[in-house]
Formats: sequence, C-alpha cells, structure tokens
Amino acid sequence: MNISAADIHHMVGAYLWPFLRIGAAIGVAPVFGARTVPVRTRLALALVLTAVVAPLVPATPAAELLSAEGLLVAAHQILIGLLMGFVLLVVFAAFVLGGQVVAMQMGLGFASLVDPQNGVQTPMVSQLYVLLATLVFLALDGHLTLIQVLAESFYTMPIDAAGVGTAGIWQVILWGREIFAGAVMIALPAIITLLLVNLSFGVLTRSAPQLNIFAVGFPVIILSGYVVIMVTLWTALPRLSDFVERSVSLLTNLLIRG
Repeated sequence: MNISAADIHHMVGAYLWPFLRIGAAIGVAPVFGARTVPVRTRLALALVLTAVVAPLVPATPAAELLSAEGLLVAAHQILIGLLMGFVLLVVFAAFVLGGQVVAMQMGLGFASLVDPQNGVQTPMVSQLYVLLATLVFLALDGHLTLIQVLAESFYTMPIDAAGVGTAGIWQVILWGREIFAGAVMIALPAIITLLLVNLSFGVLTRSAPQLNIFAVGFPVIILSGYVVIMVTLWTALPRLSDFVERSVSLLTNLLIRG
C-alpha cells in the first residue's frame, strides 16, 4: 500500500479546512464564544463537530496545505466562519447597546459588571437584556440552527480558493448597522418616557424653586426606568425572534454561491 505526500495532504486537509471554518464560527458566535466558556470547551466542541461534518463534506481541493493555494483556502475558511459568527453576534450587540442607552437615561451608567459574552464592563441593564437574549436564543434553538447552517454551508459554499465574494462581505458590513437600529428600537420606550419625566421635573422646578430637584428627581427617574423596563420587557421577545430569523436568512443568502 503506497501513500504519497499528496494523499497525506488531502487526508489532513479534509479535516483541517472544515475545522478552520467551524472553529472560527464557534469562537465568535454568541453563547458558544462567550468569555465564560473555556477555550478548551470551545476547541473540543469544534473538534467534535468537525469529526461529524468532515466525512459529509462533498469535496476538498487537492492542494498542499503549506502552498499558496492551501493557505488561501485556509484564510477563506476562517473568514467564512468569522462572518457567520459576526452575523449572529450583531443580535446580542444590539441588546447590549440598547441596555447602555437605557442605563444612561436612568442614571445607572456607573453600575456596571463584566459582560459574560464579551468580557468588558457593561451596565447592569445591559446584563439584563443580554441574559434575556441568551435565554430566548437557546429557547428558539438558535445554537442548533447555527450548527445546522454550518453543516449546510459546506454544500452551498464548498471548500475552495474562491471564498466569499465582495457582495457577501458588503452584506455583512451593512448588517452591522442593525446594531444601532435594534438598540434604538429597544431603548426608544425608555428614552421617550424618561424624557417626559425630565420635562415634568423641569416644569416642577420652575413652579416650585424651593424643591430640591436632585434629592427627588434621581430616585423618581430610576424608579420610572425600572417600571418602563418591566412593562416593555415582553416586547423584546418577538423583536429578538425576528432579529434571529433575519440573521439566519442573511446567513443563508450569504452562503449561497451563485
């Protein structure tokens, strides 16, 4: 039985290139790529998924791993995985930014904790929204949908040196604006309500200058913010569901090579 160097490169590449795409997506995607998930756990999950998916991959290029073509293929697989993870990460980033806006309006911008998703300091209101988004994402089987899209991507966008086109990259860049659009939709009820509360205190201060607005205003604004969050929290569920569906639709269109 004679095994040539080309056969060895082909066998290694049959598992290495799918691993690069899967590992990049797992490392960036929400829930899987959270800072609270150990790196070894993410690596083990990527290896298990690669072992399951790699035998089902239609074909891999017959290129040497360390050649120019092989390195280009590897770079494209990492880019595809990063783009897939980034598309879903935008959903959580919108909730984080919306929570920051609400916290600043309430006067709770100083009350911050370490975000388990990104590992940075974020207000506690953002933590509430991120926790809600994580629970709803898991309840909607978003993690299973990501794995399914990953497996199907090897059929819709096979492993080769072509990779994602310029049009696909621009779609992902334009999708990034949804961070701000989604944050505004999440924080808009609190912004309007707290603006009316501040205007009311402004009128009250003009009519009763003896009133200590700082002693009364801050507790009322914080309490009003909590009430608004409690009342509008249920509206975040359909918004998150729609956000996830749109992100999956974008992934599907992104990974279809025309």
